[in-house]
Amino acid sequence: MSTEFVMADVLPGKLNALVKNIMSQTGETDPDEAVRLVNSGEWVVSKPTLRWRVDADGLIHFSLTSTGETGAEWADWFKVNKYDLGSEAEFVLRSSSFQPSPAGPGYEIAVMPGRLWKKDSERTTANIRAEADRRHLKHGKDMPAEIVCLIRRASSDKEIEAMGLGWIIGLHEPISGSDGCPVLLGAHRRCGDRGLDAYDDRPVDLWYSAGGFASVVSQVSPQVLES
Repeated sequence: MSTEFVMADVLPGKLNALVKNIMSQTGETDPDEAVRLVNSGEWVVSKPTLRWRVDADGLIHFSLTSTGETGAEWADWFKVNKYDLGSEAEFVLRSSSFQPSPAGPGYEIAVMPGRLWKKDSERTTANIRAEADRRHLKHGKDMPAEIVCLIRRASSDKEIEAMGLGWIIGLHEPISGSDGCPVLLGAHRRCGDRGLDAYDDRPVDLWYSAGGFASVVSQVSPQVLES
């Protein structure tokens, strides 16, 4: 086995982010124990694959589990892993308005494709939220903004494309952007470019049909999600 120190040129900040990710995924609070789990083979690092389904109404369903990361930790993770993190999205993640959820809760997510609205003029934020209410889906204050980060990390661009979408907007409570205007976080794909950005959220704004709008069906325990 080679004795070359393969991490010699890796910056300390990237190593710190790596250990934090291992701690988050293993659920360990002790960094030494988290690294030991991976080195011993007790915990195997694998590329996440999002399992999703489409119901009879055309809504896309999948499950996610909160990792409890702060907005700043999310911003660092996206940068370290070379995602296209928009400046407005980074501002939102690092702002005090982005509130992390405790690690552990699981969420059943439903994404309403923009093509559900046949006329572009009907695809406004107000109408989309009204449709979520009609379907008894949780959004606004009942939907943590971190869900968009979880969606972006869990889904590859190919998976978002397979869903027939160009981007997925979270219908969380709007967060003030750098100019004070309300914005929503969204995961997007563009020519294989894994991106997270922030989009204006005004009731009269129109959205393209290529997008999807994520809301919460229910909150469940991690054991239910894993079964």
